[in-house]
Amino acid sequence: MSFSIQNNEILETVRMVSDQHFDVRTITIGIDLHDCIDTDIKRLNEKIYAKITRVGKNLVQTATELSAKYGVPIVNQRVAVTPIAQIGAATGADSYVSIAQTLDKAAKAIGISFIGGFSALVHKGMSAADEILIRSIPEAMACTDVVCSSVNIGSTRAGINMDAVRLMGETIRQTAAITPEGFGCAKLVVFCNAVEDNPFMAGAFHGSGEADCVINVGVSGPGVVCAALQNTQGLSLTEVAELVKKTAFKITRVGELIGHEASKMLGIPFGILDLSLAPTPAVGDSVARILEAMGLSVCGTHGTTAALALLNDAVKKGGMMASSAVGGLSGAFIPVSEDEGMIAAVEAGVLTLDKLEAMTAVCSVGLDMIAVPGDTPASTLAGIIADEAAIGLINSKTTAVRVIPVTGKDVGDYVEFGGLLGRAPVMPVKSGSCEVFINRGGRVPAPVQSMKN
Repeated sequence: MSFSIQNNEILETVRMVSDQHFDVRTITIGIDLHDCIDTDIKRLNEKIYAKITRVGKNLVQTATELSAKYGVPIVNQRVAVTPIAQIGAATGADSYVSIAQTLDKAAKAIGISFIGGFSALVHKGMSAADEILIRSIPEAMACTDVVCSSVNIGSTRAGINMDAVRLMGETIRQTAAITPEGFGCAKLVVFCNAVEDNPFMAGAFHGSGEADCVINVGVSGPGVVCAALQNTQGLSLTEVAELVKKTAFKITRVGELIGHEASKMLGIPFGILDLSLAPTPAVGDSVARILEAMGLSVCGTHGTTAALALLNDAVKKGGMMASSAVGGLSGAFIPVSEDEGMIAAVEAGVLTLDKLEAMTAVCSVGLDMIAVPGDTPASTLAGIIADEAAIGLINSKTTAVRVIPVTGKDVGDYVEFGGLLGRAPVMPVKSGSCEVFINRGGRVPAPVQSMKN
């Protein structure tokens, strides 16, 4: 398909970049590793390293050249690989930590910021390889720097694998205990209805339905949307939605251009554009501030869920018009530590875990980058995962949990992750116990697809 861009679009983009924190958040190469499978784990690691460094060797340089050519920041370059549980199964190894170390080494060799795919898909059941991978996660997160891990524990078609939910609660606890301030948990996400073409970390992996290699691009522009909503006090919500939709269209056009150009330069097919409003800790780049610009005094107060639903839907509608292949997660992210407006709302005592959970029913992903007390029981973490997965299960949407028990810290303390991961106030969890419920194990059955109300 031919692709063109008008001069006025370029001028608008310049303003978005200079004044409103607009950026292309990531160019992510998805790489299939099935042709690396070997019964010898040493040879497997050698093949994985060779393929990632061969396919990804020009990624950073390409992003740098495109950023200079179009004047648009391209913040991250990343790689997502086939879920490692599928690749390591033939080895018969009892740990996949060495594979994580190989991913880390390959990612550093080509200069990317993160590599995702230390993953398992266990929504219906766990193979031996899946369980080995999950039990390898704590050590893998502790001994690597840029490897990200994800586990899909449920889907609308299969239900929720509660044995996997319980295991992930324990895995998060173990990961937090052996990494400084629980930082390993910032690289670990638990999904329900995970998508196979998500370019955003920590949950990116290269799905089995994908081509050998593919380029996926993620754009982000909460500052642009927030700027568009300034001085709109007299507009109805219908007009607000229309304004957000038009703004999302402009943002998406830039990502579409970068994606096609990167595809040509790297000789890798263009996959999808993920249009997500992904915030950063910088002032002026907050999803929470968009909701407040609609008329809320503070994010988390009554009306927040409705405002977020309007925002998410308008972003999707605008993005669909501007791209031939919108995919991934596409919507608004609400990570607490990465959004200065969310942090302020938590500090004000208005935005709580309960309200965040309600908000996840209408936006992308789920409970994201939330710090909780270090002594939070594994069963409580599993309960948080189960609750969030249930929202995804019933509503046929992706939901996820990236929660961080911070060792030695309690409610009111802070944890600093640095960079895009930001800082987070430690939030309270419920005092009751769900241990008996979680320990029942089994599977929450798939929901009926008719009789919806």
